[in-house]
Amino acid sequence: MDTKKLRQKILDLAIRGKLVPQDPNDEPASLLLERIRAEKERLIKEGKIKRSKKTADNARFNNINFVIPPNWALSTLAEVFYMHAGKSISASQISSKKVDKFSYQCIGGNGTRGYVKTYNTQGIHPIIGRQGALCGNINYASGHFYATEHAVVVDTFCNTSERWVYYILINLNLNQYATATAQPGLSVNTIGDVQIPIPPINEQKRIVEAIERWFTLIDELENNEDDLLKAIDKAKSKILDLAIHGKLVPQNPNDEPAIGLLKRINPKFEPCDNEDYPTIPSHWQLCSVKDVFLINPKTNASDNLDAAFIPMSSIEDQYNNKFEFESRKWGEIKRGYTHFQDGDIAVAKISPCLENRKSVVLKDLPNGIGAGTTELNVFRSEIVNPIYGLIFFKSNYFISKCVGTFNGVVGQQRVATKLIEDIDFPLPPLAEQERIVAKIEEIFKALDALS
Repeated sequence: MDTKKLRQKILDLAIRGKLVPQDPNDEPASLLLERIRAEKERLIKEGKIKRSKKTADNARFNNINFVIPPNWALSTLAEVFYMHAGKSISASQISSKKVDKFSYQCIGGNGTRGYVKTYNTQGIHPIIGRQGALCGNINYASGHFYATEHAVVVDTFCNTSERWVYYILINLNLNQYATATAQPGLSVNTIGDVQIPIPPINEQKRIVEAIERWFTLIDELENNEDDLLKAIDKAKSKILDLAIHGKLVPQNPNDEPAIGLLKRINPKFEPCDNEDYPTIPSHWQLCSVKDVFLINPKTNASDNLDAAFIPMSSIEDQYNNKFEFESRKWGEIKRGYTHFQDGDIAVAKISPCLENRKSVVLKDLPNGIGAGTTELNVFRSEIVNPIYGLIFFKSNYFISKCVGTFNGVVGQQRVATKLIEDIDFPLPPLAEQERIVAKIEEIFKALDALS
């Protein structure tokens, strides 16, 4: 669910008069506008506010392309409100914490900047950001606070609902009127011409109640969605672990035992017991990663290849094998470059990508050939279904064994190939590998649909 679009839809309905029913007994908004004009004129004569400057023709900003209800009125921001910027204050006068004499919020264009010793504004006011990339964003302040020069304070009159104003300003997307410069800015005179539909006072209150009721419900949906997604991720991890321990699908006694697969690629293979790994089904075989995979297969010095480097940053999720290749022609590739081909499994050597299970089965490679980097390990096997191998490399068991050394970058560890090649690998019969892959794809498809 796109809750951001849902919130926007609710605000769109509110500004069009379609969120709550109209009451014919409400005083028409035209009378409210008459009182606001009279109140503003009185304050201008008393020198408490300034008269708005004349700007471009209103039609330039005519963004009302719908019919408003009969008891509403059409006006402009400058006519209904008084908008004025705050005053500059030096950073040295702002405390990051509310302590001692620094008790008043300092409100900038993007919200609270900190706390100061004095205030220049009081009451309840929507705040419009007027400078920078986020100019046009809307905040809300109440009580005694200090508004900086980057904050446009919106004064309301005649009991106009400040919360209604706050929501309507969000809907107007005032950032679209910002100057197109390196440091975008909003002109109070410019946005003063933006047209808005005005509902009666009582309907403003009903609109606010409806918006906040819906937004509270959306908040709950978002919280539940986070919990659900975490539960789905946990379920997927559990399913992978069940798969590599022989507990996801039933065994078939007619399957060729896994020992036969191993003898096929290494007639001298001798099984050994490992008490560190839980008991596996009788037709399975416990071995090491290096017993079943070629790790980082190398090119021959005489090969003439179209090479493609695959950076760690291009590793995508399990079923989204998309890569950006930097292709270049090599007259001769020196021995030592990794030789990729379709069906290889690429696994990151560096955390946090490793912990995030950013490993994939490679496909659609240029000419089936690639030249690897030191950020990836590549695994290839004749006896392992690539997707089953991928399931193993994404499992909690494998990740828990990959304890690397810090490589100088905070939070990053590099896992040695030598460590990985000796990790226990549970090998099922090939037919059971295919059943495991099919079952996981079926379950994951259902979980993805749920999420």
